[in-house]
Amino acid sequence: MEKNSRIFVAGHRGLVGSAICRGLEQSGFSNLLLRTHAELDLADRAAVRAFFQHELPEYVFLAAAKVGGILANDTYPADFIRENLEIQTNVIDASYRSGVKRLLFLGSSCIYPKLAPQPIKEEYLLTGPLEPTNRSYALAKIAGVEMCWSYNRQYGTQFLAAMPTNLYGLADNFDLNNSHVLPALIRKAATAKKNGDASIEVWGTGAPRRELLYSDDLAEACIFLMNLPEATFATLLNDREPPLINIGTGQDLTIRELAQLVCRVVGFEGQLKFDASRPDGTPRKLLDVTRIQSLGWHATTSLEEGIRRVYAAVAQQF
Repeated sequence: MEKNSRIFVAGHRGLVGSAICRGLEQSGFSNLLLRTHAELDLADRAAVRAFFQHELPEYVFLAAAKVGGILANDTYPADFIRENLEIQTNVIDASYRSGVKRLLFLGSSCIYPKLAPQPIKEEYLLTGPLEPTNRSYALAKIAGVEMCWSYNRQYGTQFLAAMPTNLYGLADNFDLNNSHVLPALIRKAATAKKNGDASIEVWGTGAPRRELLYSDDLAEACIFLMNLPEATFATLLNDREPPLINIGTGQDLTIRELAQLVCRVVGFEGQLKFDASRPDGTPRKLLDVTRIQSLGWHATTSLEEGIRRVYAAVAQQF
């Protein structure tokens, strides 16, 4: 990408999109094409096509998606599959039709089988059943990977699908009804500390293991991938396997250990009460990041430092 390249960041107000925008701006990219949902509904096929035909973006970061935690995914499966299929189908197809040079489709590690061998390699896609609680979202993202691969094979596009591990960051969702585990823990611990509560409730047994990546590290990885030399980028795209690459830290911890770390950072000294009647979700999700590390990228923000940054930014909200 050139510093003045026309770059469309779809979903620029979200956790991932906002981090990508920060990373691009900090790296000197000044020609960002940004639209709010009110300005451009990505589920509107005609509107998306018109936008691409008029603006002619050269590079696309497809970070727009309907996302949520276990409760939201399990409660609104139709919304998750419909909205995500609409968004990604419209953007990927319009990118092909308008001649976009490269597109990076952001997915999720939940595309892999619930009981996949650990750490999870890209080749494990579609080798086993999915986690039931987020199946509709995962299937939508799998369809996005397949769409990128299909367009590459049929039309010669350069569309890459990046699968990040569990994310957290400055623009996270802290609504306890539909947030992911880490922002939910931060909010619970911060609120309990403020109210002087003796304990906080944590869903599940605390035994599942999770890998967590700071959103600004993900943004750095995405920009790194989009800036790869042609020959190197081409090695990630072939007819034999999906154009898929994992992004993570290569390290994980239990939910119990995560909750203890959050409490230490926040300064909450009460007890943790685990509600085993609540779903645990996938037992473990640790990504194999050999492929991206072999290209020269590694995550740099430790989990404790990332949590400190997030808590410092949102502490006054609770």
